[in-house]
Formats: sequence, structure tokens, C-alpha cells
Amino acid sequence: MKILGLILAGDKGKALGNLTKKRASAAMPVGGKYRAVDFTLSNMVRSGIRKIGVITQYNPRSLMDHLGSGREWDLDRKHGGLYILQPYADENHMYWYKGTADAIFQNMTILKRGSEDYVLIGSGDHIFNVDFEKLYDYHMISMADITVMTKSIQGYDPLLYGTIKTDEEGKIIEIREKSKKPAGDKINLGIYFMNKKLLMDLLYASVPNGEYDFLKGVVISNLKVLRVMSYEFIGYWKNVKKSLLEYKQVNMDMLNPDIANELFYEHGKIFTKLKDMAPPKVTPTGSIENSIVADGSIIAGTVKNSVIFRNVQIKSGALVEDSIVMEGSTIEEGAKITNCILDKYVTIRSERIFRGYDEPLIFEKWQVV
Repeated sequence: MKILGLILAGDKGKALGNLTKKRASAAMPVGGKYRAVDFTLSNMVRSGIRKIGVITQYNPRSLMDHLGSGREWDLDRKHGGLYILQPYADENHMYWYKGTADAIFQNMTILKRGSEDYVLIGSGDHIFNVDFEKLYDYHMISMADITVMTKSIQGYDPLLYGTIKTDEEGKIIEIREKSKKPAGDKINLGIYFMNKKLLMDLLYASVPNGEYDFLKGVVISNLKVLRVMSYEFIGYWKNVKKSLLEYKQVNMDMLNPDIANELFYEHGKIFTKLKDMAPPKVTPTGSIENSIVADGSIIAGTVKNSVIFRNVQIKSGALVEDSIVMEGSTIEEGAKITNCILDKYVTIRSERIFRGYDEPLIFEKWQVV
């Protein structure tokens, strides 16, 4: 079975505020050395997909720099490989994507020219580890036209997610977008699997008629016509772009050994861009408790319940607690931060004290305080 992977990675992620001021939400750093897009990309590669298009739009430089030629995911190949699909402008028009369906429609060439029979559509914002081959099998056994990956609504806010109602055999009969009254007991994970020719037909029938959203124009509008099935995913799944609290919780969850084992070891590796750095170093004055510390970092202070990215310096007498410190940042002597998120290359000066309360306190890239 030949499958084309498409990853929607153009969202700004407004809920993340200044953290997405200079990057797409799919490029958000997570877990010490990863980017959000690594998870869906790695899941697809491990599930046998050898041709993947990443559809970008908002501020893609950071994302493109991270993906490069796709070598870390074994996608720098003669046949298939990694494709970066961006909007463009010509002398007369600017072809900015008007929605998720329009984004795929404007890249119809990758569908037409390929020899793939099926298409798997995912998002670059999702943190999870899954074997998509089980989804393929379910799609065939259930004789579905479209298979939507879903998850139990328990623990998720229906105001942030689309909700789904199914019948006894798993056929989707209603989808309701971000409503106080959920349609059913499942949420939509935004992952779709279908025949490529069917996808092309549905796009030609919807996008030219002004239906630019994939869920509304392609899926919901065809619930009564097509056999749209629900494949329920059981495991850890989060969407980093939903809120600052959700983004922070994703990183804090990785300190849980059970979740870390599920995400990074039990079901296969998550691949990411490699950097040549020395292992992290802890000096005689440094201490680490329940934290992730990535390559190149030097810890001379105290780190508790935190995620420390690459090449971070935490100097003697400094305290980092319940926080996320991104690459290249420095916490100087005697400084203390609690419930904070530091973007890349932030410097906290000596003896300064910062604490977030209801939400994490955010420091922008290159900020010195």
C-alpha cells in the first residue's frame, strides 16, 4: 500500500502569544530537544510512509531550518522524500491559503503526480506516538471511505476540540465544532485517512465553491453520503497550540516516566534534528531533581521539576523550578525563576526573581531582564 503523508503545519497558534511571534506552532520546542512537528513526522515515517508534504504558511523559517532536507527522518531520498509546500505569489495574485482544504487544494500537484493510493492527513501540533498501520488496517476492515482518528472526551475541554458522535459500529453520524454541548463522547484528533482519488474529488467539489475548511467542507458535509468511520486512539495525546497551560503541561508530562516511556521508547523512536554538543554537565554546586536537561547545558545551580533545553547555563546559586528554559538561555548567579517559560537566548540577570501565578510568565526570544 502506497501512502502520501500530508502534515498541516501552517497555523500561527495565537493562544501561545509571544512564543509563536517568530515561529509556527508546529515549530514549538518541546521536551528538551524536539519540535512539535517531530512527532507526527516520525509517526508517519515509522508507519511506512516515504513521501511526506509539510504544508506551511505562517512564519515558516524556523520550521524549515529544523526540517532541512529531511535527513534525520530518512526522507532525503531520490524517490519520495520530504516536500515543503508553501503559499506563493505571482505577478497578479497572492495565493495565501484560505483554510485547510484550500491548502491541500492549492498543492493538488503533489496528489496528481504521485503513484500513492491513499493519503494520511495529520497536524504538526500534536504530541503523541502511534502506529498508523493499525489505522490503515481498520480503514480496510471497516470498508470506510474516510477514517477519522478520535479519542475519548474524558479530560478534554469540548470548547477547544471538535466532538464526535458515532453509532454502534463506529460510523460517525455527527461532528460538532468547539461547542458547550458535545456531539458525543469522542473528540476529533484532526487525523484523516482516505483514498487519494476520493480526496481529489471532494476537494474539487468543495474548494471552488467557497468551502475552504477541510473538516466542514470535506468531512461534515459528506457524513450522510460517505461512510466516515471513527478509529479511537488510546494513549497520550496533546495539542500544543491550544493554550499556554496546555503547552507547559505537555513539557511537564514528559517528566512522568510512564508518559516519557510511551512517547519515546515503548512504540518506537521520535526523530529530531541532531546537533553536535557535549553531554550536559553538572558542577559540584549544581543539583537536578525530576527534570530533563539536554545536551550542551551546564548546571551549577538548582533545577527542580523543569525542562532545560540545549546549551543552557544555570549558574551557581540560581534556582529554576517548575519552568521551561529554551536553548541558549542563561540564568545568572542567584537568580530565581518559578513557573516561567523562557524562549531561546533569554538572559536572567543576577539576583532577579520571577514567578508566574495563574499562567506561566513568558520571556521573549533574546530578552534580557
